[in-house]
Amino acid sequence: MPTKPANPMPAKQVFDNYFLETRAKLIEIAANLDRVDRAPNLIELRGDWRLTFVDEALKILQSPGPNRAEQIQRLYSKS
Repeated sequence: MPTKPANPMPAKQVFDNYFLETRAKLIEIAANLDRVDRAPNLIELRGDWRLTFVDEALKILQSPGPNRAEQIQRLYSKS
């Protein structure tokens, strides 16, 4: 079981350090989903496990808690 660091970085510092990277990744995800939405034959993706995975992962990201990365990894391992 992983242990917590003795002196974790304060939340504001984490946000200050990683905000731009996080913003860029969110924009990239949104752009990919926009491409899918604009693509012909979108209906062919209904039921595709990857689309379901992305939808479920986005729900996990919206939920509070410190273990979102782990939850998404577990979700992917079930796919």
